[in-house]
Amino acid sequence: MLENFSLLLVFPLLGAAINGILGRRLPARLISFVGCGSVFLSFSVAAISFLQLLQLPSEKRVVVQEVFTWLESGDFIARASFLFDPLSAVMILTVTGVSFLIHVYSVEYMKGDPGYYRYFSYLNLFVFMMSVLVLADNFLLMFIGWEGVGLCSYLLIGYYFETRIAGDAAKKAFIVNRIGDFGFLLAVFLIFTTFGTVDFLRVSELAARNFPSAEAGFGVLGIISLLLFLGATGKSAQIPLYVWLPDAMAGPTPVSALIHAATMVTAGVYMIARSSAVYSRSPDAMLVVASVGVATALVAALIAISQRDIKKVLAYSTVSQLGYMFLAVGVGAFSAGVFHLFTHAFFKALLFLGSGSVILALHHEQDMFRMGGLRKYMPFTWGTMGVATLAIAGIPPFAGFFSKDEILWKSLTGSGGYPILWIIGVFVAGLTAFYMARMMFLTFHGQERFSRKSSDETGHDSGHHEPHEPTLFIKVPLGLLALLSAAAGLLGLPAWLGDNYFEEFLHPSFVHVMSSGGHHASHALEIGLTVLIVALVIISIRIAWYFYLNNPSAKEKLAQVLSPANNVLYNKFYVDEIYNMLIIQPIHWISSRVLWRFTDDAIIDGAVNGTARMMKSFSGQARRIQDGYLRRYVTWIITGVVLVFLYILFVS
Repeated sequence: MLENFSLLLVFPLLGAAINGILGRRLPARLISFVGCGSVFLSFSVAAISFLQLLQLPSEKRVVVQEVFTWLESGDFIARASFLFDPLSAVMILTVTGVSFLIHVYSVEYMKGDPGYYRYFSYLNLFVFMMSVLVLADNFLLMFIGWEGVGLCSYLLIGYYFETRIAGDAAKKAFIVNRIGDFGFLLAVFLIFTTFGTVDFLRVSELAARNFPSAEAGFGVLGIISLLLFLGATGKSAQIPLYVWLPDAMAGPTPVSALIHAATMVTAGVYMIARSSAVYSRSPDAMLVVASVGVATALVAALIAISQRDIKKVLAYSTVSQLGYMFLAVGVGAFSAGVFHLFTHAFFKALLFLGSGSVILALHHEQDMFRMGGLRKYMPFTWGTMGVATLAIAGIPPFAGFFSKDEILWKSLTGSGGYPILWIIGVFVAGLTAFYMARMMFLTFHGQERFSRKSSDETGHDSGHHEPHEPTLFIKVPLGLLALLSAAAGLLGLPAWLGDNYFEEFLHPSFVHVMSSGGHHASHALEIGLTVLIVALVIISIRIAWYFYLNNPSAKEKLAQVLSPANNVLYNKFYVDEIYNMLIIQPIHWISSRVLWRFTDDAIIDGAVNGTARMMKSFSGQARRIQDGYLRRYVTWIITGVVLVFLYILFVS
């Protein structure tokens, strides 16, 4: 199976084709069976290949399968070939595993939707494109998957295309990502110009051989790194291209979980980790990555503490956690960044799917201030989301504690670490614990603020309904994700606690990374800082409990005092408004007034229409030569004879 691991790509593509072409004629059960079954087969192939990879010696855990020669022009050759090594193995297991659970969840969540077949077709196609991105063995084939997930995200975010908000969100995601993709494409060109190849393994080898020491300033590797990072800021929602991700909530909740957890938004982190040999030789570029990552983590966390929509809180939480991942790879802790990507996939998917369970129970209500008291109605959902909340907050021994602790430690002591990065990272950890506790308290605790009445499709009151737990199609994915959110962190224990199996497994994928050491520190310091961070997290949760459960009136008074700051945070620092004023409106004005009215209408159309008018006028005069009047014919004949005689007399 290891030699044919790329077979896993066939199943979701086949599922997308069957549901997309025949779905209108198929029953819902068969559609869901094809959709879920195809991804399960992909996960099975990935799992078997992973187990076989483990049996190989560490230095031989690299398998390349060439399918065919894709492009060949002169010295340039790009093959449709796929790479299975520790890094891609972790990614493909995460992608297919979490995607399968989301597919199962969707069976119940999307039940009765008129576009049921279309939804599963898009979902399968998304998994296929993400698998191509992850398994590609060269930058050009990765770019195909990169663009493919961009297309699928457009289709899924705009799934409810009848509503303007969904269409606008889909267009926003597509356009913003195109900006980043332009940088990625330029980077691919520069990589080929520099190394003569776009194959990952060959580029890593040549980078290590041709650049034995790190660049001073921004040389060619630095430019490549920054262009790749521009692509990553689009896909993985970092400053300044993060604005599309919160609006992506317009799609169905399972789509939010799919995009925000283990697939599209992690593509940028994976791409940088895959290019680690290039990045590690450009410390200035890595500092840019770390700085943008920690800034994004801070800004998104500040915005999340004031949002009312439960999905918006989780969306900005995703942006913030992605910032942590970029902080990790920016300080040279590539394994730590991938580890947080791995653990984040489980607890963030769980949070989104749990929020979907709540939204279903409350008849699609998403405002947390219209929830409350749901714990007694939905204890299973409360329990599983509680596990995910503890994981993302960084409470031991849940998964997020280990991955986040490793990132913070490396941001202080790693080769590219700085105290200011650690300080901001710790502050963001406190904010994360606060806004996640706030979400849980507003949703599941306190007084009931929801309406028990629901409406039918015509908008009429359809009776009295109490919130209730979902079916097994939703419960099973929640339970499995809760188990992974609780236990996955044990794969990467800190040095003072045990062995980091995750880092050891990934080591062959980062063998060409240039290491410049780092700051040596004792285990005692690491333990002390860990205790300090956990204490801060617990204090943050306690503060959220005080303001949102114990003494809500104090929260109201504080909100009045801090009203200006709260308005700024609730309105997301007015970034969308600033972009609209400085970028969108000027482009719109230039497009309408200069490019359309002046260039297109006045010059281009004017030239074409003017030529037509001139020819019309000329032909109108010319046709009068033969208008049927005898005296006019005689006049032209006499005129012609006179001209001929004049020519003979004076010219000839």
